[in-house]
Amino acid sequence: MTQTVTLHVFRGDSNGGEFREYKVKTAPGMVVLDAIHQIQKEQDGTLACRWNCKAAKCGSCSAEINGHPGLMCKTRIEALPTEKPVVVQPVKTFPIIKDLVTDVSWNYEIAKTIAPLKLKDEGSTEPLRMQQEDVDRVQEFRKCIECFLCQDVCHILRDRHRKDIFYGPRQMVRIAALAMHPLDASERRPFIKDQAGVLACNITKCCTEVCPEHIKITDNAIIPLKERVADLYFDPIRALIRKVKR
Repeated sequence: MTQTVTLHVFRGDSNGGEFREYKVKTAPGMVVLDAIHQIQKEQDGTLACRWNCKAAKCGSCSAEINGHPGLMCKTRIEALPTEKPVVVQPVKTFPIIKDLVTDVSWNYEIAKTIAPLKLKDEGSTEPLRMQQEDVDRVQEFRKCIECFLCQDVCHILRDRHRKDIFYGPRQMVRIAALAMHPLDASERRPFIKDQAGVLACNITKCCTEVCPEHIKITDNAIIPLKERVADLYFDPIRALIRKVKR
C-alpha cells in the first residue's frame, strides 16, 4: 500500500545550507533514491544527487540516512522509522559540492601514490601461478565499489580531519590487495607506516560495519598490515640488527 513519507533533505553547498521538507508518496520496495528521484521529477528539479547503476554496485549514491551512512539505492524506506521525517544528507567527511553531492577526489589523488603491482620476475615468460587461498585472500578486496562509506565513518578523517596522517580504510584495502599478493615484489612496509599511516587506526571496526560489500576491512586488511609493519619496526631482534648494521 502507498503511504506518504516526509523527507528532510539537505540543500546547500560549500557555503552552507539547510534541510528542506518534502512529502513523497511511497510504494512497497521503494528505496531512498527512488524518493529523491520523485522529488526531482515532481517537486524540485534543482535537487542534486549522484547516482549511476541503482544496483548497489557503482557506489555513487552514498549519503547519510537518519545519521547512518549507506547507499540510497540499497536503503528501503519501509525499513526506516517513518513516524518521524527521514533525514537525508551528504556524507560528512568530504566537502559538499551541492546538496547530496560531495567532492571525493581526494581519494583518487592519494590512490595515485600507491605503487602498482610489481612482479618478482617481470621478464619471465613462465606462466604466473598462485595458490587458490592466495587468490581468495586478495579477491575479497577487489569487491570494493568505492562508495567511500568507510572513509566517512573513519573518526580520523571525519572527526579529527587528519587526512594528512591517514589514508583511510578504503586505501588500506587497496594497499592490502597489493601487499598480500603472492607475486608482488615491492617492499611496501615503510610506505604503509609513514605515508599511508596505518598505525593511526585504533581498530574500531566502524568501517567494516558500513561496507555494503561486507569486506572485513579491519580484520583482513588493516590488522594484517599493522602486523607487517610491527614485524619490521617493533620486533626487538630486528631493531637490534638494524642498530648493528648502522
